[in-house]
Amino acid sequence: MTPEGIISAIIIGAVIGILGRLLVRGRQRISLLLTIVIGIVAALIGTYLASLVGVQDTAGVDWIELLFQVVLAAIGVAAVSGSRSRRRSIL
Repeated sequence: MTPEGIISAIIIGAVIGILGRLLVRGRQRISLLLTIVIGIVAALIGTYLASLVGVQDTAGVDWIELLFQVVLAAIGVAAVSGSRSRRRSIL
């Protein structure tokens, strides 16, 4: 992967992660770095799911692919922040 590809993956991951974080209600106690990692993973999985459904390459903006990515990021943020809050309450 080229340096430009890595930088664009980080930027797209940050945007997807932050959008996913905005969809989750309440306060999330996770770092920005973890949000970016969740966004990158959600972008990769969302792109794969869009290719399975057959909507990966459309004319114009791939809204369905973006929806897959943001929803997966929201699920990831909720899962990670929920597991962290439960761990703290137990301790």
